[in-house]
Parts: sequence; C-alpha cells; structure tokens
Amino acid sequence: MKKAFQLVVKTGDQEGAGTDANVWVELEDEEGRATPPVKLDKILYNDLERSKRDTYNMDCPQGFGKVTAMKLKRDSAGIADDWFCDYIHVEDRRAPTKRKTSKEQQTKSIRNFLGSTYLKENAATDPNKEKNVYFFPIHRWISPEYEYYFHEYAVCLPFSDPCLEARKEDLETKRKSYKYIVHAEGMVAQIENLPSDEKFSEEYYWNFATEKVKLLAQTNFIQWTTSKWNTLEDLKRVFKQSLGEPECIDVWKEDWWFGLQRIQGVNPQVISLCKKIPDNFDVTEDTVKGLLGDMSLAEALEKNKIFICNLEITDGLSCKEPRELASPMALFHLNKDDKLMPVAIQLKQRKGSDNPVYTPKDPPNTWLVAKMFYNNAEAQHHQALTHLGYTHLLMEGVVICTHRNLSPSHPLFKLMAPHFLFLLAINTRGLEKLVSPGGWVDNCMTQGVKGIFELMRRGFDRWRFDREGQVEKELEARGVLDKNILPYYPYRDDAIPLYNAIKKYVTTVVSHHYDTPEKLSGDWELRWWREELVKPRNMNGVGLQNVPGTKEGFSSVEEVIDVVTVIISTCSLGHAAANFQQYEQYGFVPNYPGILMCDVPTEKKNYTEKDIMNILPDMKMTLSIMVITKLLSSRGTNSLGNFEMQYLYDPVGVQAAEEFQKDLKRLSLDMKRRNIDRQWKFEWLDPEIVPNSISV
Repeated sequence: MKKAFQLVVKTGDQEGAGTDANVWVELEDEEGRATPPVKLDKILYNDLERSKRDTYNMDCPQGFGKVTAMKLKRDSAGIADDWFCDYIHVEDRRAPTKRKTSKEQQTKSIRNFLGSTYLKENAATDPNKEKNVYFFPIHRWISPEYEYYFHEYAVCLPFSDPCLEARKEDLETKRKSYKYIVHAEGMVAQIENLPSDEKFSEEYYWNFATEKVKLLAQTNFIQWTTSKWNTLEDLKRVFKQSLGEPECIDVWKEDWWFGLQRIQGVNPQVISLCKKIPDNFDVTEDTVKGLLGDMSLAEALEKNKIFICNLEITDGLSCKEPRELASPMALFHLNKDDKLMPVAIQLKQRKGSDNPVYTPKDPPNTWLVAKMFYNNAEAQHHQALTHLGYTHLLMEGVVICTHRNLSPSHPLFKLMAPHFLFLLAINTRGLEKLVSPGGWVDNCMTQGVKGIFELMRRGFDRWRFDREGQVEKELEARGVLDKNILPYYPYRDDAIPLYNAIKKYVTTVVSHHYDTPEKLSGDWELRWWREELVKPRNMNGVGLQNVPGTKEGFSSVEEVIDVVTVIISTCSLGHAAANFQQYEQYGFVPNYPGILMCDVPTEKKNYTEKDIMNILPDMKMTLSIMVITKLLSSRGTNSLGNFEMQYLYDPVGVQAAEEFQKDLKRLSLDMKRRNIDRQWKFEWLDPEIVPNSISV
C-alpha cells in the first residue's frame, strides 16, 4: 500500500558524516497535527552513510494537511553516532502529481540545483496551488541532546527560531572547531586546524590529484627527451610538445602587448591615471620626446593621456638570498588609437646614475629586458596580493567568522555558503605545498617565501573594505573608472556589470529578510558577525578595515548588502580575474617571469639572445612553473550561480537565484559579443568561466 509521504534524506560528504545512531523524523501540518515518528531504518540496509541519499516512507493521520514543519532527533547508539544531515525532502504522495514522471526522473528533479523548474514549482507561495514536495535544508551536525524543530525551508533570523537553544549550542560547537590563528605579526587571521567539514570531497581531491599527475607526466617527457634549450625558439618548441602554447608566445615582445597586460592581464588593478610625474621618476620632456605623438609631456598629462604603474610597495623587499627584486615605475601613453603604449620604465624608486630610465628608443633587447624586469616585479605583487593575499587569505578569515557567528539557518549564511566551498581546504593545502620553505614560491619566484609574506604584510595594511573591496570605488581611486579617460579596459568593463549582478541578487535576498528596522537591529548573530569581522586580529578577530556600520552593528540594510556583495564578488569574480589566466601569462616564462636569474640592471646594456636566455630560469624550474600555473588555471567548482549545494529553498531565495542565473546568461552573451571586437580576447570574467568559490 502506498504511503502518504516519501522522505529523501541526504547525508553530508564531510568526514565522519555517516551515522550508526537511530534517527527519527516527525512531520507537522498547519494545524499542529503530527505524524507518528518514523525511524530511518531499513531492514538489512546500512542507512545514512556518508554522501548517500536514502528514501523512507511514512504515514499520516486522517485529515493531515500541508506539511509546515519537521521534528528531527537521534540517539547515541552505535560505534559512530555523529551525523551530518544535508537535507530532507518530503514528497506528498496522497494525490497524483500534475506531471507524470518516472522514479528516475523524480529523483533527478529533486537533485537539481537551485533555480530548477522543479524546485521553483514546488516552492510556490500561493497557498491554493497544489504542492507535492517540501524542502528542509539542514546543513548541520545533529546533536543527540536536542529534538530539532525546523519550519519548511529552515531559514530564519535567530529571534524567530523555534529551536533557539540548539541553534546557540551549534554555534558554540562551531567556535571550538573554527578557531583563528595569526601566524606572524601583520598577517591575516587563518584557521588554526582545518575542520573535517572543510576537507575536499573525495571526488574533488582525486580529480585534482589526477590532473597534477597528468601534467607532471607530460613535462617529465620533455626532461627525458631534451637536454637544454639555447634559444627562445628552442623554448617555444617545448610548449608544442607538452602543455600547449600560451597565446602570447608570438607577441610577448610587442609594446602594445605590454600595455594590454596592464588592463587585461592577471594583475589589472595597478594601472592609474597620472596627473604628475613622481619626483623620484627621472622622466623629462626629453626622455619621452617623439613617443607621445604630437604632444609634449605636459600636454599629455593635462589631457589625461598618461598612465602609471608604480610598484613602490616592493621597494626594499627582502627576497630569498641571493635574489634581488626591482621596485619599478612604468609610464604609459594612451595614443590616438586608444592603445596603451609603454614609454618609460625605471626599475628602482630612487633616481641615480645606476638607475637609468629605459624607453622604446633604446636598443630592442635593452628595452625588452627592462620590460621583463618590470613584469618580474609585478608578478610578485600579483601572487602575494592580488591573488593569494586579497582573495584566498583575506576571505579565509571571513569564512571562519561566518561559521562562528551565523547559524546554518541564518539567511546570510545560506546566501554566502556556496561561495566558501573548499576555500579553507585549498588555503591549508596551498600554504603547505606552495608557500612554504622549499616550496614552489620559494624556488620559482624572486621574492621566495620570505618576500611573499613581507609583501602581504605591507598590502594588508593598505587594504580597505570600502575601497579595494568594491569594484567601482577601487577603479575610481585609481582614476580609471571613466571610459572617457581610459576607453579600452576589459577588466573594468566586465567586472562592473558582474559585480552589479551579484549585488542585485544579494539585494533581493537581504531586503526580504530585513524588511523592518526591528529585524535588522534585533539580529544578534548579524551583530556578532560584524563585530568579529572588524575586531583586531590580536583580539581574535578578522581585522578588516572600514567595514560599514558602527560598534552597535549595521545601521542600514544597504550596509549589509554592500558587505555581503563584496564577500561574494571577491570569492568569485575577484579570484577569477587574478587566477584563471595564470598559465597564459606565466607559462611562457619570458612573458611574465616569476623569477629572473640576475640582479636588477644598473646600466643600459645591449643584450644578446644568449644573455636573455641566461637571465631566464633553467629547464627544471621552467617546467615547474608551467605545471603549477597550468594546474592553478584549472577550474575547480561550477560556474557562478550554478551552485554545488542548495542552501536557499524559500520562494524568495529561489526566485532571486533564478533571476541571478538569467542575468548571468545575459552578461555571458554580452561579454562574448564584446570579445569579437576586442584587441585581444578577455574571457576570464565571463560568468561561464567564473566559479562560485575559491577552490584552486
């Protein structure tokens, strides 16, 4: 005989998520009527194992109405009684569904991601509309001490949670697992010990490991068959035989390409409008004469045609012995074709006879080497700050803070959680394998481990939530927000609409849950969260500077929207812009050298090709750079908006996600159209390429 309800119970993929305990479920309707408790136990079957999806049937009393709530409890029976429940879906089988589907199709429908037609139809707000499936996202460890009570969708602010004591106890437990540590003075807050909940899934771990083995095998073949390379052409041939040619391989010497790297490379957030030549930059009218078209330097400055990249933050950086790093300034001219062309490079911050200014008027290889040393310094800035520091590490503290202060039932937790997937795991593994003494950064970058941590300390002191965190304000601070100033700037033109699409999505969800001032002021979890975000790192906080709000908490819904938008955009578009074209930039080492094997030049030398080859790293180091940057350029999680795990099931959240996905599809088409006419393809902020989270 067909039962009234079928439960689909999903156990988490966390280590130890499966249970031997006895688990009971009870349903309630809108009148408070309850079903008899059903024990989740099938004969001769190992129930509720890690990552498994199990189904159970249950009856209900006569006259039982629509499901509105669920009670959930477990005991401490068995050897391993811990249990992490992802979700429980309840299918009402008392009336025939409108759509006749096979059991396989029904299961597939239930498993679909947020925003699917199936989920939208069954998350209807119309009380008169027939509804067949009820959603209870749990996303937590179930303690034996409590009988949990969840309303459908399991999303609520703390003051309206019917299971408040269990909610508070859950956060106390989280605070014991998610503890901050600051490894060195001036560094950001990180996780003390990686909680088992945050480890890679088995599938993700093995896919990542398999890809690395495959890449190593391809480059090992080069080492077995090639003794050395003597020319740049020899080096180019290596890529055809192994990991594929980066597209820059035939244009890397060109000045127009060097200009493009500033506005659509891996580090597009350095270029600034120049209104005055810095006093320590030894550039005069004579220096750039003939390089500015028919303008003088004074005229070009006045007409906003001069731009600068000033890496003074690297000045005096202590690198791994015996290496030396430049602290360069580079000047660019926006010519009549709106192309950004380099006109002067000074490799150190102080004027002097041993610190010449290089220009395109110098011998070709002399100018080329100056550009290589500039890019070498910018590569250190990119990896230490734009990539690792300002995305991976800065967001690590935010993830910890969120777990410590926002319940899994909190709407902001559900909103942000998909963008935290594997972040703590990749940071823990990355620091251990790549950013450690003797690791990849130490061996293959000029700064080494000593330099990268010092550079991060300098950068963290400068980062502000209300400037670097918000795309338009960051661009405005550099004077390059206005398209009339810098007409062609692919990073800006793709980042702004993507940021705004994220903000629109966040606004819909946040505004719904904080629709009265009392809900905002009465949310103590939100207040705790902000308090810990700004609390100094030496006082067990994240230490973010200039987060909106006051000591009493957020003053407006708009402030909450801004903060959540910055976090989600940093974990998605911010990391994507800095990460996924690493192989395209670093792979062919002369193009964007992470390391050069000589001191910073102090005179203008006419270099031969042999001289340039001697400056470049050896075969072993080059192959290591190729493998790691290729691996880092691979995507780990789904495209933005296509969430790996459902958190928001409520009608407003589902509709917001659906609109978000539509907006992203439109943006993707717009970006593809823009790429048709661009000087060089820039696809790294296409929503199809941008992942949800920082997982590589």
